Amino acid sequence: MVAVGEPAPDFEAKLQDGSSFRLSSTRGHPTVLYFYPKADTPGCTIEAKGFRDHHAEFQKKGVEIVGVSVDDSPAQEAFRQKYGLPFRLVADAEKKVSRTYGVLGPHGVARRVTFLIGPNGLVEEIVDTSGAERHVERARARFLTA
Repeated sequence: MVAVGEPAPDFEAKLQDGSSFRLSSTRGHPTVLYFYPKADTPGCTIEAKGFRDHHAEFQKKGVEIVGVSVDDSPAQEAFRQKYGLPFRLVADAEKKVSRTYGVLGPHGVARRVTFLIGPNGLVEEIVDTSGAERHVERARARFLTA
């Protein structure tokens, strides 16, 4: 797994709408890169809604939020629409991004891991716990209380 202090590996992948996204496009901004197992499941919905509910606060501080799961683009778009998620969702159907970050679990889905990335592209903190609320709490503590 990528470690604290290391550069966050750049990647190019499809978003929920099928467009292309590069992580390096967020350089210069703090970034919450959060991996979750499966769109529209209970824990993943709690986490996504937590980031949604605080999105305006993150935006005011210039913080980018990007979710990643191994779902395809249509599943990610349906999830985004259903819950009014205002941030980008990466469709890592080929599991390349999850493998690169070392978070692909034994069942073929990403583990719930969040990388808090500084504007310089370095990983500042990693949240690696199954508790969905904890990921939002740590991101808020890191980027909104300064």
